[in-house]
Amino acid sequence: MTIEAIADSSTATPKTPRRARIDPRYLAPLLITCVLLAGQLSFGFLESWSRTFLAIVTAIGVEMAIGRAVYGKWPHLASAYVSGISVGILVRSPAYWPYALCAAISIMSKYVLRVRGRHLWNPTNFGIVAMLLLAADSVASLSVQWGNNLLPMVIVWIFGAVILRMVGRLHITLTYVTSFILFAALRSAVTGHPFLAEVAPITGPMYQLFIFFMITDPKTTVGPKWAQCLVAFLVAAVESIFRLMQFVHAPFYALFVVGPIANLVEMALSKKRAVNAGVAS
Repeated sequence: MTIEAIADSSTATPKTPRRARIDPRYLAPLLITCVLLAGQLSFGFLESWSRTFLAIVTAIGVEMAIGRAVYGKWPHLASAYVSGISVGILVRSPAYWPYALCAAISIMSKYVLRVRGRHLWNPTNFGIVAMLLLAADSVASLSVQWGNNLLPMVIVWIFGAVILRMVGRLHITLTYVTSFILFAALRSAVTGHPFLAEVAPITGPMYQLFIFFMITDPKTTVGPKWAQCLVAFLVAAVESIFRLMQFVHAPFYALFVVGPIANLVEMALSKKRAVNAGVAS
């Protein structure tokens, strides 16, 4: 360093220290860990800790291996942790292999099923649906409810709402929840079932993962805020149709259908605008 540089640095105005900020990529792992602890400590909703640990380790291992092979560097593992712990919570099976296989399928789908550099499905949603369709005799999904103790759900909702507000995704969850309640009232009118029976599923721990992680996934949602709200409404609408058809895993199937279609439509419109802009210029 030159004498002039030293002099300049000694007389420079000191910079105001920045406030410490949490890396947004760690917010989702924090929230899903909160869901896990609230559900397990209150109701013991995991099949077992060992199965959940296997899903997490598999997801992280597959992410590291494929990410390193494809991009030549170690990937950030927050997404893999979320996928692994989601699989550990959502999958129900007496065997261990479905947890490892579902976690591996979830992560691999991000790298294999891509269009124009984007993966179309939320990884965990794809993995869960794949297992429900291909291994229905060995796999089911979480169906435990919070019961009369609503405190864990309230804690998760408050924590989740704060985090989604921080990352600008809360409008998606609120649109879906509002739409779900409206369609629950419609289903109640159509079927004659009590309204509370139709709306009750959204209070279960499975839905906490669905509304806070799957439908808000930044990598697999469309860009404009109005379009994100529209897609959330359509997911709730298709789910309601599946429920009327007695589909047990209606929310997973609805997102599996609506999500990639919305992404493909957005890509097609974006390409069309680019072509038109090129012609105009």
